[in-house]
Amino acid sequence: TIGVSLVSITIASIIALFGALGRLSTNSIFHGMASFYVSLFRGTPLLVQIFIIYLGLPQIGQQISARGFPWLGSLFILTAIQSGVLALSLNYGAYMTEIFRAGIQSVNRGQWQAASALGLSRMQTLRLIVLPQAMKLIIPAVGNQFIAMQKDSSLVSVMGVWEITYRANRFARKDSKYMEMFLLAAAIYWVLTIFSEWLLARLEGRMARSDTR
Repeated sequence: TIGVSLVSITIASIIALFGALGRLSTNSIFHGMASFYVSLFRGTPLLVQIFIIYLGLPQIGQQISARGFPWLGSLFILTAIQSGVLALSLNYGAYMTEIFRAGIQSVNRGQWQAASALGLSRMQTLRLIVLPQAMKLIIPAVGNQFIAMQKDSSLVSVMGVWEITYRANRFARKDSKYMEMFLLAAAIYWVLTIFSEWLLARLEGRMARSDTR
């Protein structure tokens, strides 16, 4: 659960950064692609996305392989864990795109203009000036998304991924102790959530103290 969530939140953050830049772009193609992505993955259930990636993509891969491109078709065949990570990353990346966009927009526009006057490129301005300031708003929100993702990672159990919910169900069916096993699973998720909230609170506290220096 933690491993899947950590990998997924990292990939989702990268997707969100590019998605936010696309949403803020004056290029109609980039803006349209980013907006379509956000609308699609925010507007459809995560469980459906998991099934499409895990069960649907291999069918596409088989059709591509049958047409004489086996190397390309093999790229569509993913393991259960890979499918789960991809689905979580794409789903949460869509939500986090709006978080990154709001964070970038929170930085005063005058700082972009000042950096341009100093000869910095847009990418240099983004990397050196805008993102460090935007992260103070982005990181707490991403932390909340990570907490939510830890619970949503239970959905990958439908593909047989050995995470908390899958193991609880497996042991429950073996010993017919559904109440005990799922209460234990709920308790584990609860402890993980409390620990994550504690870490997030400490991180926010350190960021707040750094602002006052």
